[in-house]
Amino acid sequence: MTSPLTRAWNEIIKPMLQRPARVQVAALCYRIGADGKEVLMITSRGTGRWILPKGWPVEGKDGPDSALQEAWEEAGVKSARITPQPIGEYHFTKRHDNGTEEPVTTLIFEAEVEQLEDDYPESAERTRQWMKPEQAAGLVHEPQLQAVLRRL
Repeated sequence: MTSPLTRAWNEIIKPMLQRPARVQVAALCYRIGADGKEVLMITSRGTGRWILPKGWPVEGKDGPDSALQEAWEEAGVKSARITPQPIGEYHFTKRHDNGTEEPVTTLIFEAEVEQLEDDYPESAERTRQWMKPEQAAGLVHEPQLQAVLRRL
């Protein structure tokens, strides 16, 4: 028989501390260049590290459409054909401005870019660059995202 304190910890307190991960969506934007597939990477606003366009799901939009919205706002992808199902996912810990952290699962949707614009909402805040998937894999920090990029 477990003690009331142990039971309270296991059944009430511990589950509250281990909340489930929130979900974001990302667009793995690509094109076919003369040397094969290239992926569009962007820099994050906070740290300047290389990432995929990603964000929280947009109310009223499904996962692929939310990912395309992020690709437009963060990378200038005006038009793309996107997969209806995620091609993979990765996990990371999001650090908020107030110092709190939360686990996040990011669903990755593959998007073949048809039209790219130079003037887009976050163009002044980010750098974007086409690169080979292997180069992109070497620049991102998340091992699961590295694996998805290397599979391209």
